Order: sequence, then structure tokens, then C-alpha cells
Amino acid sequence: MKFFVDTAEIEPIRELAATGLLDGVTTNPSLIAKSGRDFMEVTKEICGLVDGPVSAEVVALDHATMMKEAEVLRKIADNVCIKVPLTVDGLKTCKALTGEGTMVNVTLCFSANQALLAAKAGASFISPFVGRHDDNGFDGMDLIEDIRLIYDNYNFATEILVASVRHTTHVLQAAKIGADVMTAPPKVIHDLFKHVLTDKGIEGFMADWAKTGQTILK
Repeated sequence: MKFFVDTAEIEPIRELAATGLLDGVTTNPSLIAKSGRDFMEVTKEICGLVDGPVSAEVVALDHATMMKEAEVLRKIADNVCIKVPLTVDGLKTCKALTGEGTMVNVTLCFSANQALLAAKAGASFISPFVGRHDDNGFDGMDLIEDIRLIYDNYNFATEILVASVRHTTHVLQAAKIGADVMTAPPKVIHDLFKHVLTDKGIEGFMADWAKTGQTILK
């Protein structure tokens, strides 16, 4: 499963990229606003930090203007992935862009039927929002299971990008279901490294090593 980080903050992206475990980045208008940075400037900087896809979202709601915005955004870098909403105009834009060889991430997916439409439109990625699904009384991971089944039934190439990830259990469940990608805030990715027994084990090893009075580096 690929790991994307969901942020427009440069330092967390830089830190995670340095681990070699980061496969891409997702942004959205809310994350750009939170960063306080110029949209084009920060997107270009992010594209320079990772080799994988960097989702940059259009903000227009009609197809014609989405296409114009996409034309500007995809000139930022070769690894820009145009992000469009799951609407009629969004999928129309998706079909046109993927037909030209541009990566497209279809976002704000909340049903398997929507995911089916996105795959038929040729989406590179579909982004079902599991956390927001949970917030509204549904099981977000049931949605991922349904999409996985449908995509496997018809051999769709669209990758399932689990979004709105709130905690490490979402990551684990997504991996067990067979999602292709998950995107999470930096904190959730850092939490994947943590386990109380790992911390205790290191503490014990270091205490015992100190008793030997030895050093590895002379």
C-alpha cells in the first residue's frame, strides 16, 4: 500500500520524504488555506520534495473552467495530479484529462456507486473519505470493501486512495482490505511507528548497554 501524506506544510513533508517511505502528497483548498502560502508556490515546492503524485485541486465547479485551471496546474511539475470533485462536471473533466494522459484524483467520494462512475471516467485515483463517513454514522471501511470488490470484479485500473484517515486503525484496516493508497495527516503516519513495547524494549537495551561501559564508535 502506498503512503501519501495529507498536508500542505513543507517541513512535515520533508521529514517524511527523508524516511524513504512517502509515495506522494495530497492537498486541498482547506490545507492550502491553513498553510497560509501561495497555492502555486507551495504546490511547486511540494512537487520538488517527492517523486510521486502531488494532488492539486481545481476550485471551479463547471467543466470548462476546471479544464482551464487544470491546464495551469499541470504545468507546475510532471508529478502533479489534478484533483476534481465527484460531480458530473468533475467526472467530465476527469474523462477529458485522463484521455490526455494526465493523472486525476477524484475526491469527495462517499458511495460505491460514485466510485464506480469515477472508474468508468478513467480516474487514476478515487478518494473515499472514511473519517467523514464514520462521522455521519456509517462504517467508512465497509465503503472501502465495497469499492475493492467492484474494482476487482471489472479489473478497473483506478487506485483506491483511502482519505480522511483519522487514526492508525484506519490504516491497518485499509491495508487488510487491499486499498492501493492511503493518505493521512503527518501525525497519523508518525503514530504508525509507535508502540509502547518498542519504547520499553529500547529503554531496556540502552540501560543494559550502558552497564557494559562499551562503545561501538571508537
